[in-house]
Amino acid sequence: MDSAEKTMMENIQKKFGKSFEEWIKIIKKEKLDKHGEILKFLKEKHGFTHGYANLISMKFRKADAGSAENSDQLIIDQYEGKDSLKPIYNKIIKTISKFGNDIEVAPKKSSVSVRRKRQFALIQPSTKDRIDLGLKFKNKPISGRLENSGPFGTMCSHRVQIKSVKDVDKNVVAWLKEAYEESI
Repeated sequence: MDSAEKTMMENIQKKFGKSFEEWIKIIKKEKLDKHGEILKFLKEKHGFTHGYANLISMKFRKADAGSAENSDQLIIDQYEGKDSLKPIYNKIIKTISKFGNDIEVAPKKSSVSVRRKRQFALIQPSTKDRIDLGLKFKNKPISGRLENSGPFGTMCSHRVQIKSVKDVDKNVVAWLKEAYEESI
């Protein structure tokens, strides 16, 4: 568990009146199991901010690396039936790993978050033939292959659609490096 997540877990009771464990029991009693349902319930009925609702939902569904029994299995599951995309994922991870030894790769149920002090990239096999690479920049214009964040919302500022290993070209590598450098 990273320090920000640990702090949030410690503050749940102070901010929302019940412990993490009590909120888990409430979600079970409500028979909620989908991420969106849990977020809506916690935000609309109990005044949660998005970050706290997201944390509880991810932990409840064991959809984050810290809650999963085997984070490697999360990645295996993401690429089941999407085998042609796994070499793209591998190339992106290999590229990013060359930037420094301060990188955390955190698999979740449907994507992999790549962080330094904060998330700078998100790798998601969105379809059977496309990975969406989310990037987080402070002030970079949207242009050409560097699209708006699309399905990532505020988690990323930009998205690049990648359909083959060749698409992880010098531009993508440069954008990854730039996002990495901005993530301090």
